[in-house]
Amino acid sequence: MVRKGIDAHGHAIVGFRDGWRGPLENAYDELTIESTRGILPRGGTILRSSRTNPFKHDAGPERIAENMRSLNLDGLIAIGGEDTLGAAARLHGEHGLPVVGVPKTIDNDLGGTDMTFGFDTAVQIATEAIDRLHTTAESHNRVMLVEVMGRHAGWIALYSGLAGGADVILIPERPFDIEEVVRLIRRRHSRGRFFSIVVVAEGATPREGTLERSESARPGLSPEVAAGSGGKDEFGHERLGGIGQLLEREIGARTGYDTRATVLGHIQRGGTPTAFDRVLATRLGLAAIDAAHDRRWGVMPALIGTRIELVPLGEAVSKLRLVPPEEYAAAAAFFG
Repeated sequence: MVRKGIDAHGHAIVGFRDGWRGPLENAYDELTIESTRGILPRGGTILRSSRTNPFKHDAGPERIAENMRSLNLDGLIAIGGEDTLGAAARLHGEHGLPVVGVPKTIDNDLGGTDMTFGFDTAVQIATEAIDRLHTTAESHNRVMLVEVMGRHAGWIALYSGLAGGADVILIPERPFDIEEVVRLIRRRHSRGRFFSIVVVAEGATPREGTLERSESARPGLSPEVAAGSGGKDEFGHERLGGIGQLLEREIGARTGYDTRATVLGHIQRGGTPTAFDRVLATRLGLAAIDAAHDRRWGVMPALIGTRIELVPLGEAVSKLRLVPPEEYAAAAAFFG
């Protein structure tokens, strides 16, 4: 994006630091061909990120607009997921700021695009972890629980579980029955397979009335949040965690099988991106800088099939892209 913006279009480009905090506080670095050279194989972002919501700060949109004017910027390219691009859509739609969005989230839950970059890398990391846990599970006759990221959407759990040969996959879109989970694990044992792999998304929850639990052990919430100490970010999201440990206790108690939980957490977000993600990010970046050059504001480049197309930013963030029932049903054929 930077290289084409400079070489092909003759633009000067700055990068705001720390997500939306940068344009709010006018914190930025100039982005040049030299300063961005060699970043393709690096995960994360050289500009860093934050959970800053510009609409939670006094006169946030006005401050962003003023800082853009002070730097003589023609427009802003926002790269992120539902929260980052949701704010970008509001800045464009409600305040008329010239914005282009780029879909980047490991959860793969943005509407308007078939895939976001970051997702393929997260799935690869989770799959490799599941592959490694197979060894311990089989050697020690254990049930191994693997908790992966996924607040509202279970794409990482579904794809890594399928690729890693999981025996049960639990996702936020489909509340689970603990007795059904136990039945599948017991059936597997009855067939002479004395170990099991259960992949669970952090946002997965039990079906109402199927799992008695205390408020201090609510699945999906970290202990301090469950205890009522707060913990919401500026976009209103609570920090998730704990479903793996809850299931470890429940499955172990109900089956008598040795059960252990592993939480991958932020391991999924780091490291070297896959070749697919590198290519996808490059294609989306090129489309974004072209859209900005052509002053096509309020759009988002998206992967539609195998092509990159521009879609309205407001529509792209209007709803989450969730795992459809038929895709989960296909995976369920391999459970137990």
